[in-house]
Amino acid sequence: MNLKNDGLAMLVGALCVFGFAPFGVFPLPVAALAVLFVHWCRAQTPRAAARTGFAFGLGLFGAGISWIYVALHDFGSMPMWLAAPATLLFAAFLALFTALAGYLQARFRVPLSARVVLVMPAVWVSIEWLRGMIFTGFPWLTLGYAHSDSSLAGYAPLLGVYGVSLLAAICAGLLAILWIERRRALAAIAVLIAVWGAGELLRHVSWTESFGTPFSVTLVQGNIPQDIKFNEDELAGTLDTYRRLVMQNPARLTILPETALPMLRDDVPQELIEQLRDNARRNNGDLLVGVFDRDRGGYYNSVFPLGVSDDRFAYEEPHYRKHHLVIFGEFIPLRPVFGWLINELLNIPMGDLARGELVQSPLNVAGQQVAVNICYEDVFGEEIIMALPAATLLVNVTNDGWYGYSHAASQHNQISQLRALETGRMMLRATNTGVTSIIGVNGAVLQQLPQHQQAVLRGLVQGYQGSTPYVRWGNLAVLLLMALMLSDAVWLGRKPVR
Repeated sequence: MNLKNDGLAMLVGALCVFGFAPFGVFPLPVAALAVLFVHWCRAQTPRAAARTGFAFGLGLFGAGISWIYVALHDFGSMPMWLAAPATLLFAAFLALFTALAGYLQARFRVPLSARVVLVMPAVWVSIEWLRGMIFTGFPWLTLGYAHSDSSLAGYAPLLGVYGVSLLAAICAGLLAILWIERRRALAAIAVLIAVWGAGELLRHVSWTESFGTPFSVTLVQGNIPQDIKFNEDELAGTLDTYRRLVMQNPARLTILPETALPMLRDDVPQELIEQLRDNARRNNGDLLVGVFDRDRGGYYNSVFPLGVSDDRFAYEEPHYRKHHLVIFGEFIPLRPVFGWLINELLNIPMGDLARGELVQSPLNVAGQQVAVNICYEDVFGEEIIMALPAATLLVNVTNDGWYGYSHAASQHNQISQLRALETGRMMLRATNTGVTSIIGVNGAVLQQLPQHQQAVLRGLVQGYQGSTPYVRWGNLAVLLLMALMLSDAVWLGRKPVR
């Protein structure tokens, strides 16, 4: 056991976090991964490589998702002596994936250069993809998200966030080559320049075209403190806050955050519904409101439109119901085993919800086909594209107030930037405490409200139509590319290793 190397790997993993929002030093994760690759080359056994990978992952996730402690302790009422170990255990669980990557890459008997440039990047991103799928998935801090504003973002419409991760990991491999096989330095530098140059050129390609004319939007940031959001004594004040903010801001499309009205749809005062609907109709538009919904004995986290769209539906009110629920936050797996966790240790209102359908039609509002996703759902690009190419606009409503003043909200906003890039659609984010933003079709944040302030964001947005390659292929293209890289490495491994 080499504690010095493992400690360095943990430190380098923690430094990766500064490559993501709100810091945005995007070269840092590439350099950090290059250091990890060098350590993997020097590991004597697959087990040693796995241990180094675990240390790196523990640093990355321990620093990068520490905000989970805030949700568990500050707002979930879990005692500190339980919340801190629970957060650390979750980070350690995620670090098992990076340990697995270290172990698997070491099992390949191939030339060193092929292992560093082909095997390590392909295995790393394959494990990222696995982490985003297994146990409902947790793809947070996927390497590609750090490149929302870098030249590598140009690959997102082609290969999605995992494709951006793959290109970044290949660049890390090339940097590692500069250190361990300097005789190949010129070739490595040439490929690095080609990868980043091609990405920059791709950023200027228009994959989709405009639909309709620009129209006005208002995104409402109510800034309702999380510790009073579900307090019945504060409900009247919450409803009045959103009434006031909506009524004084005319726009064709107005969007409220996730569960802005923290009650069941049927219990919302009819007077408030009529006021909000009438205001939207006066603006010849619609309002999207987040609220809970009950149907056939199940409870849903939902979004309903009010306004002009109501005139087209005489029998059933259109809606979107959240499908991808947060484990232990919105549903309880193996309830007979884990039900006590919610009932005894955590104070999470509406902590056991029903799922909406996987594929739901976009909402026809404000002259657009709007694909709504709620909170954590925008982390899953392969699910977002199910509403395309029909959808002309993406809307994310969320409440990151659960994470206080941590970096979670900024990281979440950066994730939405990749969804805009992948789909060739603008993304509108209405949040309770921030980050409320308008994200352009090129993934750039065009407008943004300060966090933890009650405010509204007014802007003009444009719908888009058409399909990016990622919308057509999903993750299949990058999975095939990684399989090809590993196949090439195996083929090279049949030759004598130099």
